[in-house]
Amino acid sequence: MRNLVQPPPSMHCELCHGELRLRLIEPDDSVLDMEVHKFVCAKCGREYSYMVIHDRYAARTTRNMSGAR
Repeated sequence: MRNLVQPPPSMHCELCHGELRLRLIEPDDSVLDMEVHKFVCAKCGREYSYMVIHDRYAARTTRNMSGAR
């Protein structure tokens, strides 16, 4: 099992292998319920954008999570 402190291998910059950090989530297509997740490399600053399907059941804040206070 991998160490939970490290990001998964797919979350590293293609150029410098630095850690990608989530910068922004913005809606893209309301009909198809798509979002654009933007990441930035902590090492070199390069930005990456990934289009994903919005998961309406995923918690967005700790208030939405069960058991959170």
